[in-house]
Amino acid sequence: MEMITNVTEYEAIAKEKLPKMVYDYYASGAEDQWTLEENRNAFARILFRPRILVDVSRIDLTATILGFKVSMPIMIAPTAMQKMAHPEGEFATARAASASGTIMTLSSWATSSVEEVASTGPGIRFFQLYVFKDRNVVAQLVRRAERAGFKAIALTVDTPILGRREADIKNRFTLPPHLILKNFEGLDLGKLDKTSDSGLASYVAGQIDRSLNWKDISWLQTITSLPILVKGVLTAEDTRIALKSGAAGIIVSNHGARQLDYVPATISALEEVVKAAEGRIPVFLDGGVRRGTDVFKALALGAAGVFIGRPVLFSLAADGEAGVRKVLQMLRDEFELTMALTGCRSLKEISRDHVITEWDRSRIAPKL
Repeated sequence: MEMITNVTEYEAIAKEKLPKMVYDYYASGAEDQWTLEENRNAFARILFRPRILVDVSRIDLTATILGFKVSMPIMIAPTAMQKMAHPEGEFATARAASASGTIMTLSSWATSSVEEVASTGPGIRFFQLYVFKDRNVVAQLVRRAERAGFKAIALTVDTPILGRREADIKNRFTLPPHLILKNFEGLDLGKLDKTSDSGLASYVAGQIDRSLNWKDISWLQTITSLPILVKGVLTAEDTRIALKSGAAGIIVSNHGARQLDYVPATISALEEVVKAAEGRIPVFLDGGVRRGTDVFKALALGAAGVFIGRPVLFSLAADGEAGVRKVLQMLRDEFELTMALTGCRSLKEISRDHVITEWDRSRIAPKL
């Protein structure tokens, strides 16, 4: 483990250690997986315009997220069923986030409950919410998260139906028998059945409310005072509606490329959303972040911070809490290095002028 020098190297170790069904569930995307690759490739097409001879002897990475001070603008995205990766699952992730001074988002489909995660000790935590057909279940869950000290709700809005993840269909994915979706224990909603295709797809079809719409954000606001982040926005049109609906923030996300294939990479959609938000609410990004350079590119295009998903799962599988801590530390170190080499001493100094994108190039091409 001490030889690991970047975040991506954890994936090969996780692949070796995990059962095929579990690794495939974490790693795969929807259908042709074009967006899965594009989430990474699009970052590689954004280049830097570094500024030189800036005194970078002191660099401040701290960020304020929804009023909470964090050590860096790199946070943990919600990922389901973490005990499939490691016996300590969400406990280990929560402790690693807290030790790193950053935010963890707990999935509705966690294998540890909101109360259990809260019991790991202090930390700033958000709760990711799927809206079930039974709204009493949703209200109960949101109130439990609030009581357990969670600070925001990240409402996933891109999953009325589960995307077609062919690896899960081939593997007939289901939750290993010793695990349950802990937040739904006792509600007859905690078990995934073995089916002829993906057990999760069948579960979603049976339980998740396809009628979810913008009015439901107002409904959520009647049952909680927590700020609501809308997770899964990719367009200016939906950004404007989110603003009108009273969202506290937006997460530009394509669900790790697991829902609709052939949507743009999140880094490609980010600037459109940022412009439509007009600085009125913070815009975050998840999807494809593997390097500190990726974090910088997202911030230069207007993100207030980024969330990481698969790097957490793969490092958790490889080395438990220590692995997740190391991933957060490596990303932090790379981000700090990028800031120094581009001449930025604080997040507010990171600007649009520090990057050049594909859509800029025609504008600034040298005249021959």
